[in-house]
Amino acid sequence: MNISKDFTWEEMLYSDTAKVNGIKNVPEREERMAIEELVKRLLQPLRLAYGGPIRITSGYRCAELNELVGGVPSSQHVKGQAADCMIRGNASELLGLVLAHKLPFDQAILYRKRNFLHLSIRPENNREKVLFK
Repeated sequence: MNISKDFTWEEMLYSDTAKVNGIKNVPEREERMAIEELVKRLLQPLRLAYGGPIRITSGYRCAELNELVGGVPSSQHVKGQAADCMIRGNASELLGLVLAHKLPFDQAILYRKRNFLHLSIRPENNREKVLFK
């Protein structure tokens, strides 16, 4: 089922780690609403600006899954406010588009060696924090 034209619930919730470990990665109502906001306000506009597919490698994580993958307890993934994104080219291109198009975001963390971009958004008071790792 689609959240937007280009993003589905399946890709925002899927996790190999959850599947292998029998974890039910199912968000509650508040987290579902946050995922919808993330997609509609940030990911879908970014997809349109990029003009090609964006692969979500990690979207929502329940607390059990987040702990298993080594995420911090306060991770925005647990709140449904974050997604890790990959493209065929360099992920820095996505960061450039987020900034050039003035898309709303809380954190944008570019993982250069692993070539993905962590993006998050909050309902309000976004910090627009850009980090490089």
